[in-house]
Amino acid sequence: MNILVTGNNGYIGSVLTPMLIEKGYNVIGLDTDFYQGIEKDKLEGKIKQIIKDVRNISIEDLKNVDSIIHLAALSNDPLGEFNPKLTYDINLDATIKLAKLAKQAGIKRFVYVSSQSMYGISKIDNELDEDNSKKNPITAYAKTKWDAECELKKLGSDDFTVVCFRPSTVFGASPKLRCDIVFNNLVACAYTTGKIEIKSDGTPWRPVVHIRDVCSAFIAGLEAPKELVSNQSFNIGIENGNYTVRNLAEAAQKVVEGCSLVFTGEHGHDSRTYKVSFEKILSVLKDYYKPEWDLIRGGKELVEFFKRINFTEEMFRGRLCNRLPQLKYLIESNRVDNNFFWIKNK
Repeated sequence: MNILVTGNNGYIGSVLTPMLIEKGYNVIGLDTDFYQGIEKDKLEGKIKQIIKDVRNISIEDLKNVDSIIHLAALSNDPLGEFNPKLTYDINLDATIKLAKLAKQAGIKRFVYVSSQSMYGISKIDNELDEDNSKKNPITAYAKTKWDAECELKKLGSDDFTVVCFRPSTVFGASPKLRCDIVFNNLVACAYTTGKIEIKSDGTPWRPVVHIRDVCSAFIAGLEAPKELVSNQSFNIGIENGNYTVRNLAEAAQKVVEGCSLVFTGEHGHDSRTYKVSFEKILSVLKDYYKPEWDLIRGGKELVEFFKRINFTEEMFRGRLCNRLPQLKYLIESNRVDNNFFWIKNK
């Protein structure tokens, strides 16, 4: 089976692609290649790579494709607010264009990578579920993800299966490592500086999930019968997968020997708190999605990864591991224009 992965050279895509290959899929990657990463992947010659902005995709790019996993996006709230119009162009308009071309091309399944950010700030203690919980998207990023889900499901049909996945905040090692996400940030800070300083009181809740479990969910979206997934949305996480910031910081301290942990509390109570339910994915897709990673195992993996690549504080804080500084660098150095298109001969 031929799988097109958009955004295959990003943080998640560079882990997902080898997992698909290991399972016997033929992978076609499509990525504009904004992110250099901190470790070279070993996929050269193993996949067909298309270097192209997802906004410029054509039906010719979809030739002989059976299914799509659509990851390509401006990938978090800070990036989304950096240029809200571009966030809509890339995350919403390009997504719907791709799905319409896919349906026209006879592609059978469209796995969309959405976000839990659409739940917004929750003022209730109940775990938020996919179908009954109120959607309260606040940022441009969150709004585009919710709007895209709604539009994609209108395209779903007997011949075109749409399934949407909403990952918790992801953590774990990747050749295109990100340190602008919470648990990776905590472990990287502990490893490179020997200390973790939490400026809130540590009480807010965050759902997090390991990168390989996220990729396993996407593969489940390819493999599960369409009766289980068609026009459905699934939160991705593990049983008891909601953690306080204190839980996350203490887990980071456990995996980095000799690290100190201080809660300064100077910012008081953080209102950004929410718990998410994973009952749906753990029940409906129980035969296809079997998560294996917890915080401690994933944290130890990160530490071993840092040792292997000689990870430093400069790398932790620099643009190779942080998305917004990298995009600002590309613009300021005239490598991409203000619409995030590459400038030729640069």
